[in-house]
Amino acid sequence: MKRLIVAAQFAAALLVAGCTEEAPRSEEGVDRSAASSFGMIQDRTSSSPAEALFVEKCSMCHRNMGMGTVLLGRRMDPKVAPLEDRDDLTADYVTQAVRVGIGNMPIIPRGEVSDEQLQQIAGYLAKGDGE
Repeated sequence: MKRLIVAAQFAAALLVAGCTEEAPRSEEGVDRSAASSFGMIQDRTSSSPAEALFVEKCSMCHRNMGMGTVLLGRRMDPKVAPLEDRDDLTADYVTQAVRVGIGNMPIIPRGEVSDEQLQQIAGYLAKGDGE
């Protein structure tokens, strides 16, 4: 019960603190850059078609706060647990991991990610052009 009261007081303090200043806004509405940089929401930005595919198909698990990133961070240096930060991935390795599964990662069928899409994503993660 004491934890519930403390949690409620903390939530109330956050609400009051949030109401004292208007949040910065972007052209679309709320500026999410600060929330993203603090890990409160996942970064869904992309700067290339291959990265956009990665964001659409993989980022829910393999960017900040994703289960794949968290699990990899337990087995390796957490700084390189995000796949995009690695420099040791080959396109063949990525393709095999996706189609066969590896560790906790399930098999991703062609109905979810086509061979063409996977080729672009694998090239992007392997630091190739991916396009």
